[in-house]
Amino acid sequence: MDITRKKEGFLYEITKNKILYLMFLPVGLYFLVLAYLPMPGIVIAFKEYTYSGGIFGSEWNGMENFRYFFESGKLGLVTSNTIIYNLVFLTASTVVSVLVAVMIAEMAGKYFKKMAQTFMFLPYFVSWVTVSAFFYNIFNFDYGTLNTLLKSLGAEPVDIYSNPTIWMFLLPLFYVWKGIGFSSVLYLSAIMGIDQESYESAKIDGATIFQRIWYITLPMLKPTVIILVLLGLSRIMRGEFDMFYQLIGDNGLLADKTDIIDTLVFRSLIFSNDFGMSSAAGLYQSVLSFILIYSVNWAVKKWNSDYALY
Repeated sequence: MDITRKKEGFLYEITKNKILYLMFLPVGLYFLVLAYLPMPGIVIAFKEYTYSGGIFGSEWNGMENFRYFFESGKLGLVTSNTIIYNLVFLTASTVVSVLVAVMIAEMAGKYFKKMAQTFMFLPYFVSWVTVSAFFYNIFNFDYGTLNTLLKSLGAEPVDIYSNPTIWMFLLPLFYVWKGIGFSSVLYLSAIMGIDQESYESAKIDGATIFQRIWYITLPMLKPTVIILVLLGLSRIMRGEFDMFYQLIGDNGLLADKTDIIDTLVFRSLIFSNDFGMSSAAGLYQSVLSFILIYSVNWAVKKWNSDYALY
């Protein structure tokens, strides 16, 4: 009797919300095909992979792939680079996005507001390949536009591609520039959801624009900021591979300052065809990400359970 009711309840739920479930279908298929079905491939991290044996026919080699990865001398470097860069990306992106969203929300001109949003969104749709080619043609040491101009004026050319320190600042700038439009829209939509009566009451009480931002807008944005930061922390062990590899490539002069786990794994796979070590590095990355997001979510839940992800 109870089972029949549950079946009727499930079918009723599907029928009642069929449009919502239909909208969810592409997302569900995406994660099923690209995130869950490949998971059995994790076993490669514990095998001596061969093309003839394949994933399940290759010989087990225990923890040899992890030992090789840990003894490669690159573990500490790429791990620290990945964490530090992503922390800088997350902090800079959050601060700038909130500031931009607040500024746009306070703009009076409707058309100027729309134009500002449109121009900020444009970089989001430009691929890193295009950005890399554009940047290289400007700053190439021998034939770049900037250095050609400097040489014609009798000045010394600038060699950006052999200066690692410059890239420690350029990479965060590129990251913020490309994602500012998308991130600020998320915060702007949260600001639009704030009860306008609060602002009207503050205006009647004589609050200035900065006081309204400080005492109404920013506190009301706090839950959105915390949730987006938590989601960003879940990806902190996964670098922006497209950005790093397209802009830096295999430049050995910049490797110590810009190499992250993703680029190390990619090069291991391309140059040595070592599927085992690449999978071991990927598994190490996934486990650290899981531990980090679980720990941070646990800490947030202890502080205020309303702000936790789960």
